[in-house]
Amino acid sequence: MDALIHWIFEVLAVPEVGLLSVFIVSFISATLLPMGSEPAVFAVIKANPELFWLVIAVATVGNTLGGAVDYAMGYAAEKAFHKERRSFWFGWLERFGPRAMLLAWLPIIGDPICTLAGWLRLPFWPSLLYMAVGKFLRYVTVTFLLLKVPDGFWRRLVELIS
Repeated sequence: MDALIHWIFEVLAVPEVGLLSVFIVSFISATLLPMGSEPAVFAVIKANPELFWLVIAVATVGNTLGGAVDYAMGYAAEKAFHKERRSFWFGWLERFGPRAMLLAWLPIIGDPICTLAGWLRLPFWPSLLYMAVGKFLRYVTVTFLLLKVPDGFWRRLVELIS
């Protein structure tokens, strides 16, 4: 197990592979699949601190494109199920419009918000812009906070895992 963990960290430490993995993980985690991209973002930045802003940008683009896929799924679903009853979320999104996409970064409800935005056919480009801003701010905040945790903690955590 220890060798596997070290291999994973070595692969993530290679900037080319690390950036691709950050993009893929960020993209997939923005769909309706239950997955978080912050550990991948943090691991690559921890291994390559000089790539901080590049990793944040790659994660933001990947996560925003994943949100756009959610939007498209909602858009297509509305065509198939246009008689679906309205709920609190529909009214809330209609009231706030694309600005509601600032909350697309939230765990559990963020991805469905993107899907419902497509369902409601909120304007795509403004929705995508607000989505990107919210996701960017999340990545910067979470990564900044994780970088403040002492290295000793992360070493002990790896020791516990392996």
